[in-house]
Amino acid sequence: MSLFKKIFSSDKKETLDKGLEKSKTSFFSKLSKAVAGKSKVDDEVLDNLEEVLVTSDVGVDTTLKVIERIEDRVSRDKYLGTDELNKILREEIANLLSETNKGVATEFSIPTDKKPYVMMVVGVNGVGKTTTIGKLAYQFKKQGKKVVLGAADTFRAAAIDQLQVWADRVGVPIVKQDMGSDPASVAYDTLKSAISKDADIVIIDTAGRLHNKVNLMNELSKVKRVMQKLVGDAPHDVLLVLDGSTGQNAFEQAKQFTKATEVTSLAVTKLDGTAKGGVVIGISDQFQIPVKYIGVGEGIEDLQVFNKYEFVDSFFK
Repeated sequence: MSLFKKIFSSDKKETLDKGLEKSKTSFFSKLSKAVAGKSKVDDEVLDNLEEVLVTSDVGVDTTLKVIERIEDRVSRDKYLGTDELNKILREEIANLLSETNKGVATEFSIPTDKKPYVMMVVGVNGVGKTTTIGKLAYQFKKQGKKVVLGAADTFRAAAIDQLQVWADRVGVPIVKQDMGSDPASVAYDTLKSAISKDADIVIIDTAGRLHNKVNLMNELSKVKRVMQKLVGDAPHDVLLVLDGSTGQNAFEQAKQFTKATEVTSLAVTKLDGTAKGGVVIGISDQFQIPVKYIGVGEGIEDLQVFNKYEFVDSFFK
C-alpha cells in the first residue's frame, strides 16, 4: 500500500521497529488468540478485537472508532477473512491518525518565519521532559540552528542540574537562576539572551506539578505573558511530554494539562521499554493534538519525529 512506503532512513526505521517490539509482540499474541479457529471476521471476532485494542492501551473511545470502521468494511465487502485483519487494521488506524496528524513530517524542523522560535515544554516530573529537551536541542543544533535552553523548572534543583548536563553535552547555552527563582523571570532572561545571540530556537523547561492545577495554570500563563513582552506571539509551540509506559495514566495527564494550558503538540516517551505503545494511537486520536515526537530508546538519536505511517507500519508489522 502506498501509504506505507518507506520514508525514514533504514537505521531510523530499525530503531522504531526495535522500540515497538514489546508492544507489537503483546498485541499480536492477543490478536492471534482473538481470531483463533476463525476464518471470517464476524461479530465474535470484532468483540474479541475490541478487547485486544482496549487492553493494548489504545483507549475505549478510539477503539470504538476503529471497530466501527472495520464493521463498515465488513458490511461493504460482505466477506473479510481473518487473514486480512492485520492489513485492514493498519489502513484504518493510519486513516484515523491522518485526521489529527495532518501531513507527514520526516525530520526535525521549525517555521523559518519565527525567530527566535519559542517552545515551552510541559509535563509532570519523571516523564522524560528534560531528556526530550536535550535530544531536541541536539537535533536542532545538528541542523546548524542556534539553540538556547531555559531552566524555568525552578522548583527542583535536580531539574536545573539535569538541564545543565544536557546543555553541556549538546554544547548549547543555558539560562538559569537559583532554585526557587521566579520561572517567568528565567523565561524572560532566556528570550533576552536568545535575541542578543540571534538564536533560531528557544526551548523553555517548566515545572511539572499537577497537584494544584490552578497554580500550574497561573504559573504557565504568567510565563507566557512575560515572554510576550519580548516576542509578541510566544510561545509558538507548547509541547506536552507524556510517558508512554504509563498507559492510561498518560491519557489522564494529557487531560489535566490540556485543561491547564493550551497544548499545541505532544511527545510520547519511553515506548521502547513497554508493551503499551498503543497509547500513542489513542492519545493522538482523542486529544486532536498532533503527536510530534516519540522516544524509542535511550540514545541521543532515539527521539524521532512521529510519522503516523511508519509508526503503524512498525506496530502492525
